[in-house]
Amino acid sequence: MMFLSLPFVILFTCCLILYYTVKGCYQKPVLLLTSCIFVGYFNIAYLLIAALIAAITFYWGRWIGIQEQENKRRRVFIGGIVFLVLFLVAFKYLNFIGENIAVLLGWFGVDWKGAITSIFFPLGISFYTFQALGYLIDVYWEEEEPERSLPDFMLYMLFFMKFLSGPIERAFDMLPQLKIEKRFDYDTVTYGLKLMLIGLMKKVLIADRLAPHLDSIFASVQDASGAQLLLAGLLYPIELYADFSGYTDMAIGGAMMFGYRLSPNFNRPFVAKTITDFWRRWHMSLSFWVRDYLYQPIAASKRYWGQWGIVYALVVTFVLLGVWHGAGWNYVIYGLIQGLIISYEMVTVAYRNKMETSVGKHVFGAYSILRTYLLFAFSLLFFRLSSLSDAGYMISHLSFNLHTSIKELRLGMTDQECIVTGVAVVLLFLYEYFMSKQDLLQALNQRHRIIRWGVYYLLVLLMFLFGQFGSEDFIYLQF
Repeated sequence: MMFLSLPFVILFTCCLILYYTVKGCYQKPVLLLTSCIFVGYFNIAYLLIAALIAAITFYWGRWIGIQEQENKRRRVFIGGIVFLVLFLVAFKYLNFIGENIAVLLGWFGVDWKGAITSIFFPLGISFYTFQALGYLIDVYWEEEEPERSLPDFMLYMLFFMKFLSGPIERAFDMLPQLKIEKRFDYDTVTYGLKLMLIGLMKKVLIADRLAPHLDSIFASVQDASGAQLLLAGLLYPIELYADFSGYTDMAIGGAMMFGYRLSPNFNRPFVAKTITDFWRRWHMSLSFWVRDYLYQPIAASKRYWGQWGIVYALVVTFVLLGVWHGAGWNYVIYGLIQGLIISYEMVTVAYRNKMETSVGKHVFGAYSILRTYLLFAFSLLFFRLSSLSDAGYMISHLSFNLHTSIKELRLGMTDQECIVTGVAVVLLFLYEYFMSKQDLLQALNQRHRIIRWGVYYLLVLLMFLFGQFGSEDFIYLQF
């Protein structure tokens, strides 16, 4: 039951109507029941696993909270962290571990064909496991009181608008919202609906138009020309951004319609002048999670190493962030590239400041934005291509060479598709630029109803005229 499917539209609509029809004390049960239906629709085992993790985390947090002796409290906390990590490993990384054990033993002449395999991969497990880990850490650090309401905690963990791909919500951000009765507010509900429309347009006008053509290139990199490989590599960050930020807009907008505010996940990442700044703008809920719960503790433990301790913490953190995305050496390399670049930026900040002064702020700024985009696009080749040999081939064959003619640069798209996609991308960046100046959705709400509804109908018309429908999946569902 994906956001773009008819069953979801029916479930969402019925839930919204019922949610604002019943009295306040019944609103959360309506959301919890809807969330259970949403998760269980994919596979009842997904629901059972997610509910089990949520319940264990809830009681484990209570267990940490009642400990008076620090040594015992620490042991209970470490036990909870180990349990959650092992649970995630069991479902996500056993295949990868088994394959590498076999390779390692093969070096010593042992032909091992062990049966270390994952049963299946539950949807959303990476996201709700990180939520659970963050909650236990906050309870142990005494930044969060152990939650006393199991239904509230279950809703915090299972809330269907964020379940599949986040945002990764902190307990201190979302749990207090669950304690407040929600009343129907026309402006909030309609704002959320408009945000969902924006997200849907990103998905069907940009991501889903680019996806089949880029997928074709990445599926057979040996058959593509150097120019096609180069263009595909440059366009993939845009496809990924339109897809994931489109999902996020729909998740945040849908939650807003129920009166809940989820964490922002993107803030114009393609205007970042450094990779460091890029990760403050890209997948922000994950970036800030690894900053607070991985990077800072690791850096603190190695503070006596000085600057090298920071470099060590950055590299380890980003390698782990890469591995979070998937079980494969390509994800390790993806994270390693990010960590090394950020470490380089840290140790060369003085040099770059001098360079900015010498060449001019605007020239250096434009160069920095381009550099950041190209570095991110390069690292995404390992993110997109699971085969290291394919990634190596693509990198070594990037060029401006064509097999036959310049028409190859269409990547299989028609002229209309090229125009629609290009215009949509330009409009997306213009929309984000002006949104950074003022909230366009709020401003539109102040206009005369003829103008306001004219814009709504125009957007919907354009979406149905030029949108690429048929794909319900989002890229980040695989993580």
